[in-house]
Amino acid sequence: MTGTGAGAHGILAVDSGGSGLRAVVGTAERGVLGVRESRMPVRTGARGIDAAHLMEQLVPMVRELAAETGVARPGTAVVGAAGLSSLGDGLRAELPGALRREFGVVSLVLAADAVTAYVGALGPRPGAVVAGGTGLIAVGTDLTGWRRADGWGHLLGDCGGGAWIGRAGLEAALRAYDGREGGSAGLLARAEGEFGPMPGLPGRLYPRPDRPAVLASFAPHVAACADGDPVAAGILHAAARHMAESAAAVCPPTGEPHVAVTGGLFKMGAPLLVPLEEELAKRLPHARRVTAAGDPLQGAVRIATDLATGALTLPSDASMVHVTTGTGD
Repeated sequence: MTGTGAGAHGILAVDSGGSGLRAVVGTAERGVLGVRESRMPVRTGARGIDAAHLMEQLVPMVRELAAETGVARPGTAVVGAAGLSSLGDGLRAELPGALRREFGVVSLVLAADAVTAYVGALGPRPGAVVAGGTGLIAVGTDLTGWRRADGWGHLLGDCGGGAWIGRAGLEAALRAYDGREGGSAGLLARAEGEFGPMPGLPGRLYPRPDRPAVLASFAPHVAACADGDPVAAGILHAAARHMAESAAAVCPPTGEPHVAVTGGLFKMGAPLLVPLEEELAKRLPHARRVTAAGDPLQGAVRIATDLATGALTLPSDASMVHVTTGTGD
């Protein structure tokens, strides 16, 4: 029983990304009833995404939401997780049982956060979505299967994402500190204001377990310097090219697919969006550029609602959309 009325379908939707964890509890009939947020990203370890650390954060959040909303045992859940495709083996093995034991979840979708971003932005239509936050991934579908590009993490990819932009900005600051070509005095001043003297930056940055988020925290400073600073502007133009390349790699090549961008990275506004629009128009002239309807958490809510009511129509994919169903206690 959910405590919200006979026949109500309780749902739990979770968005786990590089900047933290968000959770929603509600019902398929009434929608979202409560939201909680943690600013601590879920750890990764030897088995990939740490299911125990996710549950450590999620359990108190959902218990608070249950007391607030009356949805004590949401039978349906969707977890959108950054890195699921390449780091999700442990999560796929452990999370279904953990969610069932703690909350009574019997129907679960584990989805790459790019999939929840896609559904939040475009819903069930062909196209491509660039999801930009701490990291960067593009995902596309023709409604028969999924394609993804990048999303390989801040050491091997995520080209154009927040950590990538922040790292490039800090590199430019260090170049200015050293007196090398390609430096930016403006970014140097901002970096020293944020992190202190430059010689101490590696020691403060490298040991951090949340290093991608720390790098991404400097990305808005790059955008703030872009007007009048050719180095900062060049970083954002390069980021836009990377994003458009990823979008072109996953977008259906025929018809009139829709293309959208979603994620906190795009709150930077014109310094990033203007060059991105130019690059998308150049690489995807057949696509229709649209505004994202919602964010990844809203996408997770939509998937959970469709799963609870038997209306889920997403293309299946072993690594990006993992569905488990069972029988309640």
